[in-house]
Amino acid sequence: MIRIGANPIGWSNDDMLEIGGDIPLETCLKEAREAGFTGMELGNKFPREAARLKPILDAHGHALVSGWYSTELLVRDVAAEMAAVKAHATLLREMGCTVLIAAETSNAIHSDITKPLSARPVLPKAQWDDFGSRYTSFAEAVQAEHGLQLVYHHHMGTVVQTEAEIDRFMGVTGAAVGLLLDTGHATWGGGDPARIARHWKARIHHIHCKDIREAVMWRSNREDWSFLESVLAGVYTVPGDGLIDYVRVLKELQGYSGWIVVEAEQDPKKAEPAAYARLGHANLSRFVKEAGLA
Repeated sequence: MIRIGANPIGWSNDDMLEIGGDIPLETCLKEAREAGFTGMELGNKFPREAARLKPILDAHGHALVSGWYSTELLVRDVAAEMAAVKAHATLLREMGCTVLIAAETSNAIHSDITKPLSARPVLPKAQWDDFGSRYTSFAEAVQAEHGLQLVYHHHMGTVVQTEAEIDRFMGVTGAAVGLLLDTGHATWGGGDPARIARHWKARIHHIHCKDIREAVMWRSNREDWSFLESVLAGVYTVPGDGLIDYVRVLKELQGYSGWIVVEAEQDPKKAEPAAYARLGHANLSRFVKEAGLA
């Protein structure tokens, strides 16, 4: 079954708290539900205790989809990572989530507006096998202890950014490590999200849909902007408002069951959140049907 959810980053940015910082959580949840969404991922304004969070989401007709977790497995062992993830994983489990979104950020630069994307870390070839082994062990432990499927979020400004790096990461990890396919990050990273979907379909357990404004992307690349500068300039938008052919991508995911999430960070002062939420939900719903997934 396909369910269409949203991420609150269209209302309030997690890397730049001042962006959308004045928008109440209740406004985000209300506008997302009015747009047609029935689930939300975590954001910086969400309570992190199930007893407090569940009544808030229930009141607005939302399930909790999942939430981002930053790993540091390049610099700490699996036991330390399990201790660090405990509170987050416990919240997800208690809220009925099935996946845990993870990305390696120990050396990432995406949250530093002063660093251009050209300065992002590149993992030496000799370190990939150990990195993959640690991630596999971590994913297995998360499944055993919390009953959650780990899904890895490839991301601009991190060690898993390009299509080749996605392939390499998936190749050095075991089946316990799932993939979160993010159409926007895959495209901006120079990849083909449809090819990634086709190749790793069996391990894709979560999907993020954001579109790319091509002119902004090329200017960012040409002028060597940081990730956050690019976001503020409008590099991302909701599905159907940019260059990505979503029907082509989704056709590669026949049989997929789970959440497909509109996660398109924009400056709410430039891109009115409620309007873009309606546009994103309407477009993605249509694309899902056209691709034969509904």
